[in-house]
Amino acid sequence: MPRVVVVSTGGTIAMRPDPDTGKLVPAVSGDELVEMLDWPDAPTLELDDFLHVPSFDVHGALALSLARRVVEHAVSGAPTVVTHGTDTMEETAYLVDLLLPASAAAVVLTGAQRGAEQRDADGPRNLRDAITTASAPASRGRGALIAFAGEVHAAREARKVHTSALRAFASPGYGPIGHVDAGAVRYRRAPGRPDPLPDPDELAPVDLIRLHAGSDGRFVRTATETGARAIVLEGTGRGNANDAVVEAVREAVAAGVVVAVCSRCLEGRVEPVYGRGGGRDLAEAGALFAGDLAGPKARVLLQVALGAGIDPAEALAAAVG
Repeated sequence: MPRVVVVSTGGTIAMRPDPDTGKLVPAVSGDELVEMLDWPDAPTLELDDFLHVPSFDVHGALALSLARRVVEHAVSGAPTVVTHGTDTMEETAYLVDLLLPASAAAVVLTGAQRGAEQRDADGPRNLRDAITTASAPASRGRGALIAFAGEVHAAREARKVHTSALRAFASPGYGPIGHVDAGAVRYRRAPGRPDPLPDPDELAPVDLIRLHAGSDGRFVRTATETGARAIVLEGTGRGNANDAVVEAVREAVAAGVVVAVCSRCLEGRVEPVYGRGGGRDLAEAGALFAGDLAGPKARVLLQVALGAGIDPAEALAAAVG
């Protein structure tokens, strides 16, 4: 079996209660995580203790430096596993996926829903499955993956769907691309992937706004006025808003801010169909439509595209088909 690099970043898989406060905090090193596997026949593992933070603190320059480190390992030919908190795992996975060449070794992210101190912690099993997945020749070329609770999900499709259940991730509208069973990964399909984007100088500031009944233009205007280079709107249904939001979008686009529309629904594509403040009006105001891409993923895509000087409309078109 090939040498596998394990990049540890913290998250629940590496957390124990603080003895003074009882709060879960990062406290387990990568070496300890490997020891907890109790796996005599494990492949040779190389530890890269990169971070010790909860995943809700992995963003901006830190997220980009992590993605670059992971891609560097994979491009060198080493299958790479990343232990990561579940809260923003889907965003880090997609960031890596956007930068990962098809020729690189496999990259698999995993984590846990239960802290390392619990007797029935799910971290060791998830880590073992992730190492198994990364080691498999069939995993190469499938982009960044998430291995969790016996399932393997493509980075573009995966979403955290439960706050505490062991089966924390799903791919709404698609399902997992494979499973880990009897010590081997078995794939159903290969996700389509566009060419990787260039490594950006930075992740551009992009805001994500979830719309609701009675939304107005305040948040769009605030994002425009405070330096956002792009705004992702999670609209209702097929990607709808109302007249007040449409007017604010028109102002944002006129000010040079990119606006992309997703749906707050878990499944389905957005399409510019409705008037009276709906998606057709948003499109006429200059908004781009992001297909079936989830809001957090559309945000990451625009962060990378704008940071790399890529036309965001072209990047979206390549990502959503």
